Amino acid sequence: MARRGRFETILVEKEGGVAWITFNRPHRMNALTLEMIDELSSALDEAEEDEGVRCIVFRGSGDRAFSVGADLTMFAGLTPISACDASERGQRLMDKIEASSKPCVVAIHGFCLGGGLELALACDFRVADESAELGNPEIRLGIIPGWGGTQRLTRVVGLAKAKELIMLGDRIPAKEALRIGLVHGVVPPGKLLEEAGALAQRLAEGPPIALKQAKHVMNLGTQLSLEAGLKMEAQAFGIIASAEDTVEGISAFFEKRKPEFKGE
Repeated sequence: MARRGRFETILVEKEGGVAWITFNRPHRMNALTLEMIDELSSALDEAEEDEGVRCIVFRGSGDRAFSVGADLTMFAGLTPISACDASERGQRLMDKIEASSKPCVVAIHGFCLGGGLELALACDFRVADESAELGNPEIRLGIIPGWGGTQRLTRVVGLAKAKELIMLGDRIPAKEALRIGLVHGVVPPGKLLEEAGALAQRLAEGPPIALKQAKHVMNLGTQLSLEAGLKMEAQAFGIIASAEDTVEGISAFFEKRKPEFKGE
């Protein structure tokens, strides 16, 4: 697993089955560059291959922002073709996060805008502190979200609210984000990493095979008919039933003890 110093724009640390990936450009409020996207993609690949990693947490360095989105310097000199390529490059990262077999948590403080929010939307759980401001303000620059925001935001908060956020470009505070279901929890200042870490640890102690299947079935099911989704669920249930973790989970229940899942 990558350690501090391996990358130029991010930090990666592993603790208790959790991989912490930190955006490390505080001087630019963790604005995302194409180099950063490539490094994040590599870090995700390593976490995916590491059996000791059972959950991934994204966070931002500094005290001002999780991420303000794409670094606007990357827009200089873009042509329609290169802009499309940049969009698809970011989309591939978000797709990789969403498709990861490991649960992904994001700890949001300060500004979470544009591409920062698009990355958060690709994660399974979003925890914010009371300082957070979230939004897709791209329309105010004369552009639109290009890393999945128009699609994932709609799926998370509904079409009407997504249109409001994207077409007006307004930022909303953490408590409003909680009200509309954009984040899963809001915590007091100073408690964010503790709460995100506790959630990640719960996930890390869960059954990896079942968590992977549940994530896959739910994500893909949003794009299928109910009939097709139920069929997929039944097949996944069948796969899980033969796992050693299932035997362990049931045995622990009857023995009134905490299960020890091994991902087998």
